[in-house]
Amino acid sequence: MSSIERWESPDTKHADIEEILYSQDVLKKRIAELGRELSEAYEGQLPLFAGVLTGAFVFFGDLVRAITIPIEVDFVAAHSYGHGMESSGKLDIKKDFRIDPKGREVVLVEDIVDTGLTLNVLSKHIMDRGAKSVSICTLLDKRARRAAPVPNLKFIGFDCPDQFVVGYGIDWAERYRYLPYVGYLRPSVYSKAISEQEPAQDRFREEKTGCRNGC
Repeated sequence: MSSIERWESPDTKHADIEEILYSQDVLKKRIAELGRELSEAYEGQLPLFAGVLTGAFVFFGDLVRAITIPIEVDFVAAHSYGHGMESSGKLDIKKDFRIDPKGREVVLVEDIVDTGLTLNVLSKHIMDRGAKSVSICTLLDKRARRAAPVPNLKFIGFDCPDQFVVGYGIDWAERYRYLPYVGYLRPSVYSKAISEQEPAQDRFREEKTGCRNGC
């Protein structure tokens, strides 16, 4: 195994992690609290919980086990697309609901809410399919990146600074999902990869459009 892919014990900080933001114990405690909050909010109903793939899968698994009322479970994978920070309102669905959301109280479970653009479009899509309501539960809320209000964001685990975080299901280049905590990834890990990608992206843009530097 490479040093990046090796297993880490809960008490060990990976060499690529600059600082642990939320430890395993802190995550466990807050998720138990979220489970109680959601159980109280949906008491007497049968809500449909949908994990947003892929980053939320660890959080989702722990969260549903902290809920004490009957629920149904599904998964969805989608993103909106447009130009820059502007969403076109179109939704590219990689995996849609297996369970029909019509007439249901739906809870979308996310790893991180940042711009809010995709979640707004996805929420509208679910409501257009006849859902009674759509609420969002997120592990991390990165408010500094918000580009649009997310009025149905009802349940928040933690605030997240505007830094690159990984672990507990959250990845960089499909790595670090297995870490049992959320931590800051060292800039030295991803800055080289970004600098190597930019020339290739510029060459591609020049070949396709005849211009460079985003013109």
